Amino acid sequence: MEMDFERCYRAVDSRDQRFDGWFYTGVTSTGIYCRPSCPAITPKRHNVRFFPSAAAAQGAGLRACRRCRPDAAPGSPLWDVRADVVGRAMRLIADGVVDRDGVPGLASRLGYTERHLHRMLSAEMGAGPLALARAQRAQTARILIETTDLAMAEIAFAAGFGSVRQFNDTLREVYASAPSDLRAARGRQQAPAGAGTIALRLAYRPPLHARALLDFLAVRALPGVEAVHDGTYHRGLRLPHGIGQVALTPTDGHVAATLRLADVRDLAPAVARCRRLLDLDADPVAIDATLAADPALAPAIAAEPGIRVPRAVDGFEQAVRAIIGQQVSVTSARTTLTRLLTAHARVDHEVIATGAGVSGQQLHDQPGELRGFPGAEELLGLPDSAFGMPVGRREALRGLARAVSDGTVDLAPGVDREDAVRRLLALPGIGPWTANYLAMRAYGDPDVLLSSDLAVRRGAAALGLPDTPPTLDRHAERWRPWRSYATIRLWRAA
Repeated sequence: MEMDFERCYRAVDSRDQRFDGWFYTGVTSTGIYCRPSCPAITPKRHNVRFFPSAAAAQGAGLRACRRCRPDAAPGSPLWDVRADVVGRAMRLIADGVVDRDGVPGLASRLGYTERHLHRMLSAEMGAGPLALARAQRAQTARILIETTDLAMAEIAFAAGFGSVRQFNDTLREVYASAPSDLRAARGRQQAPAGAGTIALRLAYRPPLHARALLDFLAVRALPGVEAVHDGTYHRGLRLPHGIGQVALTPTDGHVAATLRLADVRDLAPAVARCRRLLDLDADPVAIDATLAADPALAPAIAAEPGIRVPRAVDGFEQAVRAIIGQQVSVTSARTTLTRLLTAHARVDHEVIATGAGVSGQQLHDQPGELRGFPGAEELLGLPDSAFGMPVGRREALRGLARAVSDGTVDLAPGVDREDAVRRLLALPGIGPWTANYLAMRAYGDPDVLLSSDLAVRRGAAALGLPDTPPTLDRHAERWRPWRSYATIRLWRAA
């Protein structure tokens, strides 16, 4: 990634928080690295270096600033826009693939050799995949130290470190403090959230139109899986090592997240999936500026800045929702999905179990016990009577589940989007609308326009835009590369 010194320095001098996560500021005179919006005195030019990642700054021997906490900055919006190997790798690293499968597993998922992947990431990010994952482990460890009473050895392995010694050495190097000192300092910053919970703040670039996000999720909420109450979104999660629950409350400057996990090794992927669900790494100023250049959209953008694209925590769940939602209303699709979940009646009823120091009691009395959506294998085990839908749609769901189970279709956000859409279109019962809807919500493509969607066309007509698919597609060329955000705005206009 090219670092233009003058542009970066101007952002630092103005403390522009829009650039947090885009790059990191290294100050050679103090040996620390900061986010661009750090409130400290602007360093002199000759003492400044700029880095494309926290891992690159750490590799240069710098430690994280304790004042602005650069490791907690929003992620770069580039990784949503870019569909190349580096973008895919960054999404997979954030989801914890290196911690679970190592660099060989990451390289295999991407279809490249370890050496070539290391070269590509080093050229763009200033650090290889192992160093990038190590920076994420350090951040995960700091969160667990400051928000739980887990023993240090438990935290070391939960964060993905291979040994307690490696854990101690890394935290001393990154934060210039021993783990015990970080825990002692938390009394001045924050206390543990309580037995069995992990409480943290998820940063975003303002503005964030929280009501639009919660409205979208509330109308589609499935009983037993998710709920929206009093400005907080609750849901169950299926994670690599177990299940969990999360409560997300948008506030000024951050989203407050409270997590309960069956296995604390799932903290990093849980955080990554919640950030992805709420589209917290987006750059709303850049998006809104592009869309507002169209006079038809400008009034809506002025009235509701910061609209995000609600994405998904579970690609398979989103695919099932998309197939059931074909050519029916949101209310009808929700009714069918609720019937499917009720019929599911798991044999081994999933409850968040006490384990790794995390309690199994409920997150919140009002939403009640929440669980993750059934997986592909579980759906394949359901009888015909559980589906309550036409035979063709039922078989489309089963065909999808088989394709996911045997690896023919991958619904993770780090896949090659074009290849993934081709594979989806090859399945019976999945057409362009469904595949593109999944590209937008499951794969995170920011440039999808669902021009054939009835609600999109109604929204276009309401705003005085062309409302037939060919004419709307032509008009929407000016909205690139943010057509997914235009789709959300057209739905709201409808």
